[in-house]
Amino acid sequence: MNYLPATEGDRKKMLDRIGVEKIDDLLRDIPEVVRLNRALNIPPGMSEYELKRTLLELSNLNRNIDSAISFLGAGAYDHYMPMIVDHMMHRSEWYTSYTPYQPEISQGTLQNIFEFQTMVCELFGLDAANASVYDGASALGEAMLMACDRSKELVVSKAVHPEYRQTLETYTNGLGVEVKSARLDNLMTPVEAYEELITDNTAALVVQYPNFFGNFEDVRAIGELAHAHKALLIVVVGDITSLSLFESPGSMGADIVVGDGMSLAGPANFGGTTLGMMACTQKLVRRMPGRIAGMTTDAEGNRAFVLTLQAREQHIRREKALSNVCSNQALFALAANMTLSSLGTRGLQEMAVNSMKNARYAVKRFTAIEGVELLGTGRYYNEFALKLPVQTRLLNKRLLRKGIFGCVDIGRYYPEYGQAGLFYTSEFRTRREIDYTAECMEVVFNEQKYK
Repeated sequence: MNYLPATEGDRKKMLDRIGVEKIDDLLRDIPEVVRLNRALNIPPGMSEYELKRTLLELSNLNRNIDSAISFLGAGAYDHYMPMIVDHMMHRSEWYTSYTPYQPEISQGTLQNIFEFQTMVCELFGLDAANASVYDGASALGEAMLMACDRSKELVVSKAVHPEYRQTLETYTNGLGVEVKSARLDNLMTPVEAYEELITDNTAALVVQYPNFFGNFEDVRAIGELAHAHKALLIVVVGDITSLSLFESPGSMGADIVVGDGMSLAGPANFGGTTLGMMACTQKLVRRMPGRIAGMTTDAEGNRAFVLTLQAREQHIRREKALSNVCSNQALFALAANMTLSSLGTRGLQEMAVNSMKNARYAVKRFTAIEGVELLGTGRYYNEFALKLPVQTRLLNKRLLRKGIFGCVDIGRYYPEYGQAGLFYTSEFRTRREIDYTAECMEVVFNEQKYK
């Protein structure tokens, strides 16, 4: 049986009922020149058993991050998630973890959202957080809509994740918002780069912390510059775990903070779906997208949870809405809640410390190889950029044969840096694995040197 079990007889009855002879008659308004006019180039149909076998064969071609040594980061971070989280997430109660339209009857869902918001506020150092959005990149786009009230200009660091900046350009398309790029100096964005571009028409300055290259920007100085020009400071958080060790963006003057929390909620899954986090100051809370859950008491004095704000959504304000975001990633937010609750403050800090220590050891070990140099200032957390003596693509291809996921090709996004790779170390990496990777890198470099 097909996946569309309509027989020729069924189709004939439907066509007769609507008064046409063939399906093509329904397409006559579509110009002939844009029609495919041939069969789709797809394999013939399969039985259920054949399809299952085929999909298994294809899936076995994938390398699993759990069975490899991985140095891939750049926004998708592999961190420890306690087993209890996976166990709890398989309970049927959570499968429809969606913000309800008759919310107060779903106290458990609202409490989950409230606890998630509380943890985001503590991590980001701000007053209010929403129930989550789709991912970190779209959260930045939503932050732009919050900031561009009267002014129509943004100054964005070139060290903000390139894919986040691409998403931001998509959001601004057609809105008349000008996006200026602040230059880099030694893989950082100096305050002077913002000073060169900021005007009285600037709505916000955007910086990433840690930035795409893993380095820490001077967020406080950038925030002071923004506020001196009556602009907002938007901070994109790199690896969320860094906030357990370092100052929160809110404490350094950020007005809006966004980030991706999928490293706390599950595996990367080929880059998606993810968990968008965002928070803001009390002054901006009514411009934040999505929903905000609050805690109160009922008529009998018992603790109760409610939906507090959803005034920005399109079904309330219609054409006046700033955003069409009315959904949230409640299931992943629940997973992040479970992870953070299981680890606690000390557990999260321990994870971050080990991740950072591994990065220091990896830098020491890799830069001991002839032709490998550290790029940037060295003010990094758990990601670092290295100049390489061979093409990054070639190195990654050879490392993959050894069961190693190599680095992100920086040249793909920043051609000016040439042969350079962005490496990431989580708490999972051991010194033995780092030593083994260094040895494999040396073999590749030496082979290319004597070719």
